Amino acid sequence: MQQEIDGLRADCLSKLEAATTTRDVEDVKVRFLGRKGPVQDLMKRLRDLDSDARRAAGKDINTLKQELETSCDARYEALHSKEQASRLEAERLDVTLPGRRGYPGRKHLVSATLDEILDAFVEMGFSIQTGPDVETDYYNFEALNFAPDHPARDMQDTFYITDDVLLRTHTSNTQVRVMESSRPPIRVVAPGRCYRNETITARSHVFFTQVEGFYIDRDVSFADLMGTIDEFLKRIFGRDVVIRCRNSYFPFVEPGMEVDIRCSLCQGKGCNMCKKSGWVEVLGSGMIHPEVLKNGGIDPEEFSGFAWGMGVERIVNIKHRVHDIRLLSENDMRFHEQFHAV
Repeated sequence: MQQEIDGLRADCLSKLEAATTTRDVEDVKVRFLGRKGPVQDLMKRLRDLDSDARRAAGKDINTLKQELETSCDARYEALHSKEQASRLEAERLDVTLPGRRGYPGRKHLVSATLDEILDAFVEMGFSIQTGPDVETDYYNFEALNFAPDHPARDMQDTFYITDDVLLRTHTSNTQVRVMESSRPPIRVVAPGRCYRNETITARSHVFFTQVEGFYIDRDVSFADLMGTIDEFLKRIFGRDVVIRCRNSYFPFVEPGMEVDIRCSLCQGKGCNMCKKSGWVEVLGSGMIHPEVLKNGGIDPEEFSGFAWGMGVERIVNIKHRVHDIRLLSENDMRFHEQFHAV
């Protein structure tokens, strides 16, 4: 057994001397001192010896084990220090070099425009309320005076989850919810994402951002609506904006109107942006229908109100001359970097 001990010592020390990396040293240590290594095998064979021989051999094996562990640790530390020095040399930094410029995150163009819209209305005395994206047919259609056979209820326009649950098609779903929980005067804007089952083109998408707004109080008139819309558009597009109003129909308002502004690209002469008309539609509005007030628990004989809705992407198109709304959701940084100042 003594010859085996001497042979193991010589073999292990030889392989440690040949090791060039800390990984090599770990392999040598596991090979000789591991649970299935030759040193452990010698320990198991002690039980086959008589008492005196076992005592002497056990002492020699323990000495061998301690010697090999010490040698492995010393070789490991030497190679580790060498490897660390080599790595630090390779990773050396020249602190005299100019620093790398950081690029802070910026708001998306739609988010920045939405914030601008909301800031304008908050300054005009409106509060902000939100509603659920997944809505019932009642709050999205029925409570807003949509007839059961209205085209907007059809599958080609609306994403239905069940017969009575859908993805909201406008943020007007917030309107009746706020009426049910509040008493006039109510002055609210409701921003959010909307969804419609439409063909994706340069002018339409299956999702978009909308801002719904409404004001309910005693003696609210059409003149109040006109004044509010006029002030808002001047805050967003400038005091020299030219506004045009047209009669229109929406189930939840009576009377209703659409509001256009003179095309800022061609100054009303006609271009592709305004479809050669000289005008660009920005929002729909009107006086809240008495049936909608009733559905919200408000007496239309005592109170009146007006409402409007606008697409934020449409405002982006006009302000920043973005001719294809698909660019707003494609995450092409070459496009978004043009608006870093926003």
